Amino acid sequence: MKQKYDLIIIGGGILGTFHAYHALKENKSVLQLEKDNYAVGSTVRNFGQVVPSGMEDKWFEYGRTATNIYKEIQADFDISVRQNGSLYLASDDDEVQLLHELKKHYDGLDYDSSLLTKESTLAKHPTLKGEYVKEALFFPQEVSVEPDLMIHRLQRYMVEKFPQYNIIYNTLVISCESVDGEVLTSTNKGEKFTSDKAIICNGYEFKLLFPDLFLSSGIVISKLQMMRTVSMPEVNLEGNILTGLTTRRYESFEHHCPSFKNISTPAYYEELIKWGIHILFKKAVDGSFIIGDSHEYANVDQFDDLGFNLKQYVNELMLTEAQKIVNFDVRQIQHYWAGFYPQHPTKHIVEYDIDNRIHIRTAIGGKGMTASAGYAGESIKAIFG
Repeated sequence: MKQKYDLIIIGGGILGTFHAYHALKENKSVLQLEKDNYAVGSTVRNFGQVVPSGMEDKWFEYGRTATNIYKEIQADFDISVRQNGSLYLASDDDEVQLLHELKKHYDGLDYDSSLLTKESTLAKHPTLKGEYVKEALFFPQEVSVEPDLMIHRLQRYMVEKFPQYNIIYNTLVISCESVDGEVLTSTNKGEKFTSDKAIICNGYEFKLLFPDLFLSSGIVISKLQMMRTVSMPEVNLEGNILTGLTTRRYESFEHHCPSFKNISTPAYYEELIKWGIHILFKKAVDGSFIIGDSHEYANVDQFDDLGFNLKQYVNELMLTEAQKIVNFDVRQIQHYWAGFYPQHPTKHIVEYDIDNRIHIRTAIGGKGMTASAGYAGESIKAIFG
């Protein structure tokens, strides 16, 4: 294996992998280093929903670009992309108003969507409960992926397609520094690699390389609880299903819907909002459903206080709300898990340029699956000038 590259990527998750992808498309030689057997962080601990409609401003455009990239790769190699669209459900008049305003916004951007009546929504998805659904908004072009499959298949595709790409797993980077006009990257195995550029995309673990910068970054860690049902292939609920609490949480509604700031919070939502809960469903290829999620937050210097335990009280809140929405038994759960996402309270992503060679791109939060493929293309162009 060569020791000098145009670019070294530190981190094997989706953000780093799409930075590698776009650099490879520019004919750069790329080495990607992942500390574990494979990506085990937020890249695989999510729903696999690709929902540009939930993003604001340029992040919507990143998501729209990303959707096209997913489809292009899927046409060449199966990375688990399925185009079943995204369906937002409204359960009260305020949420209906938000759906109408969001549709008007996206009509102005030539982004296809359809408002569905209660009757047409239930006809298409009979497993939804009529007492919950008032209207729905459908985005037919949006896709989903299988989070526990996609990143592995994407990296396999890149290995096969790009001879100038190497990825090494089980390799911890212990230092990354500019030396004599190039980047010197050292690993725990005693290996040393040099490159013209390095991009650090290893989530909150960039604290291992730049601890002082990490502590002053303002990053917070979000702990999310999710769950997966047993296989239910007979249940017809395809695509990304986003419910009333989502319209009250997603940034696209906050920033693009004039009524957002004026809507009231029903009393029955208060405990759910306290735990950052909004209910999503995503059917996997095996017929199981991912259901969630919740959000707890801690500053980076208090990250460990979040713990790795799962709060059954929070799970019960989610299951109770989910059962109000669908008529299949959501309590047939095969497992629960927690995801830990770095994000920033005021920035969409944290970007640092240590110098003109070493760059940090991290804390993309819940936007990773939707926007990374689009954002990384612009990031690579900026980094390589």
